[in-house]
Amino acid sequence: MLLQCGSRLLDLSSPVVMGVLNVTPDSFSDGSQLYSGNHLNLSLALERAEKMTRAGAAIIDVGGESTRPGATSITAAEELERVIPIVELMARELDVLVSVDTSSPDVMLEAAAAGAHIINDVRALSREGALQAAAKIDLPICLMHMQGMPATMQDRPSYNHVMGEVMDYLLARVAECEAAGIERNKLWLDPGFGFGKSDKHNLQLLQQLPQLVALGFPVLAGLSRKSLIGRILGRELDQRLAGSLALAMLAVQGGAKILRVHDVAATVDIIKIQAAVAVVNGHR
Repeated sequence: MLLQCGSRLLDLSSPVVMGVLNVTPDSFSDGSQLYSGNHLNLSLALERAEKMTRAGAAIIDVGGESTRPGATSITAAEELERVIPIVELMARELDVLVSVDTSSPDVMLEAAAAGAHIINDVRALSREGALQAAAKIDLPICLMHMQGMPATMQDRPSYNHVMGEVMDYLLARVAECEAAGIERNKLWLDPGFGFGKSDKHNLQLLQQLPQLVALGFPVLAGLSRKSLIGRILGRELDQRLAGSLALAMLAVQGGAKILRVHDVAATVDIIKIQAAVAVVNGHR
């Protein structure tokens, strides 16, 4: 399955890894390490993106606004200042697809002009002007489900049937996209693990992931280093690799095609193992 992503093609005949490149000073995981004082160190950011590319990432996802639980919004101008210089560098210097994790229409437009290939929006193009911007740039868009907003999304999330409600929301956003002139084959879906979900909700979504996959869209799963792992295993952030890999393998088995992760090399390895097992099973 070859997908046109701006000037490049993405092969989704097997699952691919999307490496996370946070360029936020308040990232829950790693973005602050790229800052010297209040300024992003572009050389360090490019070095990290290059390392993930060498490790096998097909996509690097650049995020300039923290969406961790409790995060507050920033202005489009702040996000542009963080994101556009590194997107330009990566598009010019690296053999990798560049995704931009943004909900801002201005950032979408500027990122596309800077060479980005994919837009990854945790708010599913719900901000004013986002649908129109996405239609204009004609890039693949990942639509994610989130109950509430980052600042409040973990305040007692509630569902009657979590997968059914997630699917209903995403299909409604697909219809809005099509009405705005965005082609259906440009859309990816993300159930939004950890975004307005309890541990039980997240595990139910993972168990029922084939239902979302059956809708026919590429499905992205972002489970890397989630708080869910810490609560299940009693592990701190820097001790969640095993849990992340276990969840990634379950997501692949459920049909996810894009894994958004912090630990690229290890995740590429588990995809290769899964593919080897699938080949053997196919020849029985």
